[in-house]
Amino acid sequence: MRSASTDPTTRDRIRDAALALFGSRGFDGASVRDIAERAEVSPALVMHHFGSKEALRAECDALIVDEVLGRKESLHAGEQGDLASTMQRWLADVDTHRASLDYLARMITDGSPAGDRLFDDLVARTRAMIAQGAASGMMRESSDPQMTAVIVAAHGLIPLLLEHHLGRAIGEQGLTPAAVRRMTLPTLELYTHGLYRSTAILEAAEAALAGTPDTSRGPRSDKGAGDPNQDPDPPAAPASDP
Repeated sequence: MRSASTDPTTRDRIRDAALALFGSRGFDGASVRDIAERAEVSPALVMHHFGSKEALRAECDALIVDEVLGRKESLHAGEQGDLASTMQRWLADVDTHRASLDYLARMITDGSPAGDRLFDDLVARTRAMIAQGAASGMMRESSDPQMTAVIVAAHGLIPLLLEHHLGRAIGEQGLTPAAVRRMTLPTLELYTHGLYRSTAILEAAEAALAGTPDTSRGPRSDKGAGDPNQDPDPPAAPASDP
């Protein structure tokens, strides 16, 4: 009979236990003993396979990165992108993928180098997807491609990071299948049709941001330099006689 120390599934079981506990409690909140207990092994066996708690975390990071980014080598015009497709698959069966969802949320928000790299990769891939979509005519050109990519990538993470509040606002317990279903059409409506019927607000913002106020004189009013709705300059004081 194969011993637990040589069984390849033991390593996976330890990693899966760590993934679940790091995601639900955070790295500092889950001890090696906790992980060992969940995996039904000894703490010594955890160390035998991974050497340290930090190395175990690194393997969990790598697993999530592969899930989110490693399934496609390139993006094709018209596809949603790696994050969107992974989130769609995870959200379709929240209970099965709960550990991965929790871990990704922690990874993005905990300020770790791995989390920073993951977000940067998400933004880069989103920007490539939008550029290909614009080139094919399926998407609009952006005035600021990098900022647009940041906004779209962040929007894709909102259900994950704000799961509790999102569910609570619509009377659901987190990301239930009903909540995910309800998000689908409003999200696509925003991306497809936009929100405003008029371009007035956009045009006013463009005019304000394009302004080049004379900063040597200070703002023209208390509304600030460059504000399209600011008050006119007060009349100049008459010059005094020499």
